[in-house]
Amino acid sequence: MKFPKSHKLKEIASIIDAKYIGDENFPIEGINEIHRVEAGDIVFVDHPKYYDKALQSNATIVLINKEVECPEGKALLISDDPFRDFVKIGQHFIPFEAATKSISATAQIGEGTIIQPGVFVGNHVKIGQNCVIHSNVSINDHTIIGDNVIIRSGTVLGADAFYYKNRSTGFDRLKSVGNVIIEDHVEIGANCTIDRGVSASTIIGEGTIMDNLIQIGHDTIIGKRCLLASQVGIAGCVNIEDEVSIWGQVGITSGVTIGTKAVLLAQAGISKSLEGGKTYFGSPAEEARGLYKKIAATEIMIRDYRKK
Repeated sequence: MKFPKSHKLKEIASIIDAKYIGDENFPIEGINEIHRVEAGDIVFVDHPKYYDKALQSNATIVLINKEVECPEGKALLISDDPFRDFVKIGQHFIPFEAATKSISATAQIGEGTIIQPGVFVGNHVKIGQNCVIHSNVSINDHTIIGDNVIIRSGTVLGADAFYYKNRSTGFDRLKSVGNVIIEDHVEIGANCTIDRGVSASTIIGEGTIMDNLIQIGHDTIIGKRCLLASQVGIAGCVNIEDEVSIWGQVGITSGVTIGTKAVLLAQAGISKSLEGGKTYFGSPAEEARGLYKKIAATEIMIRDYRKK
């Protein structure tokens, strides 16, 4: 998430009542999670295991719960609870806005777009030209939809990320301040859910087609001209490159990359990144040709054993 304008280190420190290390005028442009950070962003870290990763990341400001040596060209914000304060910064700049009508007055809807009865369009939503949004679709705040997009009934765009910290008092939600971006010529089936980014964007690439009953987790990026069949479940922070085909009931773990033109056969369980241009099957998924050979060999062994 980028701030509307650049802020100084001292200003951000005052919002969360934190000590800072670095020039008080050090510029800060936004906040982001570790997997999407850029220069000018704040990233948070609250476990020693991940200190080095955060300090060496692209982020130039690190919100951390211990005073450590500050890398050259960066700044630190020292907090007793970085998770809490990361949420606080996000909510300061993008607070929750209650809806007052089914289609917000701040929404922008392009020429030729059809909005069927029962659709909810939240605050600061942008919808392009010649789209069709079917009944009972929910398009939550800050979602951006391109031209010639079809979204079928019951789909929800921009629900909060499934991201919690386990505390002694219960689960503490990391409140999302990112959004969803749907590019041109995308079709989304009925009863799909596409969660907003925690602090960046969940993106569905141009020309991608989605069947019914699909879940896309926060900050996932799906490339251009992909095909997703029913009951696919994709966790957060996944990168799916262009022209990937994902068939029914495939499950994909967080943080992996699926290469261009890969094919994931039905019910495959994806636990690691996969090379493009190949077909995969099974759980954990393997290249289909090799797995089918293993299955055939096993069946021969069983048959021969039974003959004895």
